[in-house]
Amino acid sequence: MTNNKRVLILGGTGEAAALAAKIEEIPGVDAIASFAGWTRQHITLTTPSRTGGFGGATGLANYLRQEGIDFLIDATHPFAAQISFNAALAASECGIPRLILSRPAWEKVPGDRWIEVESNQAAANILPGLAERIFLTIGRQELATYAHLKGIWFLMRMIDPPELDATTPTGKLLLERGPFSLESERSLLQEYQIGAIVSKNSGGDATYAKIIAARELGITVVMVQRPPVPEGEKVADIKSVVAWLEKRL
Repeated sequence: MTNNKRVLILGGTGEAAALAAKIEEIPGVDAIASFAGWTRQHITLTTPSRTGGFGGATGLANYLRQEGIDFLIDATHPFAAQISFNAALAASECGIPRLILSRPAWEKVPGDRWIEVESNQAAANILPGLAERIFLTIGRQELATYAHLKGIWFLMRMIDPPELDATTPTGKLLLERGPFSLESERSLLQEYQIGAIVSKNSGGDATYAKIIAARELGITVVMVQRPPVPEGEKVADIKSVVAWLEKRL
């Protein structure tokens, strides 16, 4: 039986996969990466992993106890707010340290034509009259929010296809995973004659090229802001997570 400290990483981002590999290099530490299962094409991991939900905060707390988890790293997507709140409750109940790894949000710079909104519903409400051809980059979970809009054609990019019975807007699906180059994003916007983009403010470099391309082409971006997350210690990069762990070993 090993005496290694056990770290559970709640994943869903490229950073989570890279973090798992980095933590495995720390002597005396074992990492387990967990994915909610929303994205079927997971990044290949060399560390032990699991897929699927825990059954809310109570289920996660039970898992932490059963697996003898010593540290909880919340490296979920910035828009996976419910998981983060469950993690906060579960870690508090079990009395284990919790750290949030959250990439910084994108910030508006000169030349950006952003309309910042609080939700996908708010984004859908302002699209009529804004443009007739929209690049929709919000993933597959909330496509139905835009399906009722008439007279708008959507170019919809996501990693996995929607469920077979999902309600989707009129348009074309692109199944691709970033990172995307500035040249390819610029060409995409021009080829499909895109008049506006709807994007979640996910942050990071993998999909930021579309924001630069929109800036260069004078295209409006409807930017869906991040939902609130629970209070807690937060860092912005993998190096800081490793330093936080090593300080507590």
